[in-house]
Amino acid sequence: MTEQTDRTDLTGRRQEHGRGRGHGRAPDPARRTAAGGALRPLGEVRRHWPRSFARRLTTPLPGVRALARLAREGAARPGPGALDAVPLLPFEPGPLPAVDAGTVAVTWAGHASWVIRMGGLTVLTDPVWSRRILGTPARITPVGVRWEDLPPVDAVVISHNHYDHLDAPTLRRLPRNTPMFVPAGLARWCRRRRFTHVTELDWWEAAELPAGNGGTGTVRFDFVPAHHWSKRTLTDTCRSLWGGWVLSDGATGQRVYFAGDTGYGHWFEEIGRRHPGIDLALLPVGAYEPRWWLSDVHADPEEAVRACQDVGARNMAPMHWATFLLSAEPVMEPLERVRAAWERTGRPRGQLWDLPVGSSRLLTV
Repeated sequence: MTEQTDRTDLTGRRQEHGRGRGHGRAPDPARRTAAGGALRPLGEVRRHWPRSFARRLTTPLPGVRALARLAREGAARPGPGALDAVPLLPFEPGPLPAVDAGTVAVTWAGHASWVIRMGGLTVLTDPVWSRRILGTPARITPVGVRWEDLPPVDAVVISHNHYDHLDAPTLRRLPRNTPMFVPAGLARWCRRRRFTHVTELDWWEAAELPAGNGGTGTVRFDFVPAHHWSKRTLTDTCRSLWGGWVLSDGATGQRVYFAGDTGYGHWFEEIGRRHPGIDLALLPVGAYEPRWWLSDVHADPEEAVRACQDVGARNMAPMHWATFLLSAEPVMEPLERVRAAWERTGRPRGQLWDLPVGSSRLLTV
């Protein structure tokens, strides 16, 4: 089989998802390793992808009728008075904690941008340091980490190509030899911008970087499915893939799951099955109203907590809120609802890492 062939999931059959008629398909698992995914070489160039990844959609994309309803109702932004709570948004920037090669630390820079320090490496997720992105009002909280305060960046992971996750002005700040881990179909975009170390992966594939800062072993980057889609221009709908990343420290066994941008669905249980022992899940909790429009591609706070349980993560850190106004819910509602949903699970309060923008937390074994 070639990489141009879409395939069913590891069971060899279609799985029905309660939300929609379609089902994203995963590639053939025949080359899976014990760690859960097929290992690919860094910077692999000669890969051939399908012209479209639309068959990986969990549900069909909105049609003309839905777009007309959205325009008619004007429900894509918070209503009158919903912004009164902006001054209450949690923003507590602090210095990055000191770490060694055996310590994992995460710092929330805002939205889906995290500074993950693992295995002696510094990894940025979906880095957006810009004040404004295309088609969206300016950010309502500053970036939580000043660019000049970052240590040298050893790698970047990208979940998909939407402008609030793939920000060209931010990436231009990086050295062009920075290792980039991106979804299938997105390497060309990066190489056109002169990045020379680009690794693009399909779902359930992985690549590794040597540990840094005197560490031993490797840090592994596994690309896993998400319930989302991709689009950056008028003509490239679903031309590149979308997903999340599981970062694993080969020396300590610690794992961080960065979900990217996703709705709720069956993939979370499968991710947890293939990657047991996730220590921390970075999960989106915002940009969910109106539900008739966004439920298939953006989890709400209750669904994010359920997703954390599905993947079997020991801790959860909410993200994808408090930064850009992308939808209609009141700005503080995601935090209030995720705290309430977590309390209903009966799990220890300390396992919910509801960090302010700019704050950090260390993982302990």
